[in-house]
Amino acid sequence: MSTVILDTITGKSTATTITIGSTPVVSASANSMTIRGEGSNQTSIQQGLAKAWCHFNGTGTLAIDDSFNTGSVTDVATGRYTVNYTNNFVSAHNCPLGIVNNFTIFINDDPTSSTFNHGTRNASNADVDSSTVSTAAKGDLA
Repeated sequence: MSTVILDTITGKSTATTITIGSTPVVSASANSMTIRGEGSNQTSIQQGLAKAWCHFNGTGTLAIDDSFNTGSVTDVATGRYTVNYTNNFVSAHNCPLGIVNNFTIFINDDPTSSTFNHGTRNASNADVDSSTVSTAAKGDLA
């Protein structure tokens, strides 16, 4: 059983806005929930969040340290990895990104709704494994 603890309940004329502290959370229609971000800017809760991410060791035996909506990572070749989503995106037009320490990361320009390929290169533009790789993807889930 859940417990809700609050100071005051105030009725609203519409059911499109709730306020948590002094922050309004607004939903004008289905799948359009926004929250006030910095200043008066609005951030879409559905569109503004990473829908998948993972942090893994890409050297030796590949190992995922932590992840969200990532089923596995495949070691394709030296410095080349495929991230496999647990829940697919609605299309291949999602936005994958990555970060590595001390290397350059590149994202394959041919993602699918269920995977994306990326790799790491050193300053000489040679493919190299990285011990610390962080990836994320944004877009609409299927």
